[in-house]
Amino acid sequence: MDRTKGIDPAGVEKLPLVEEVLNVEKQQTTRKVRVHTKLEIFEERIEAELTTEEVFVTRKTVNAYVDTAPTIRTVGDLTIIPVLEEVLVLEKKLLLREEIHIQRKEIRETVVETVPVRKQRAVIEAVDEREG
Repeated sequence: MDRTKGIDPAGVEKLPLVEEVLNVEKQQTTRKVRVHTKLEIFEERIEAELTTEEVFVTRKTVNAYVDTAPTIRTVGDLTIIPVLEEVLVLEKKLLLREEIHIQRKEIRETVVETVPVRKQRAVIEAVDEREG
């Protein structure tokens, strides 16, 4: 076969073929990111029901003689505390001088206030490799 002309001995002309070979390579790269937090403060309206308890104290004059000392007693939301005094008469008797009445009363009110609320958010930014 004559290689310069590309013709074989049988007289057939041959053409040379070119083959391209593809080579694929993987390369691991890393990117830098910058993370920082940002604090945001905004006003938020809150509503809550608050309960307070008031106490009213009144004195009720009784001035009655009793044979034994009455105990502290409760009637509904009223607490009664007896106040005793010994007095001299021809005989010694207990005189119920007064009672102290303590009454509880619940007062409910709805309170609305605006309070500052803080939220922290993360911000992530890509860093250019040329920045370092």
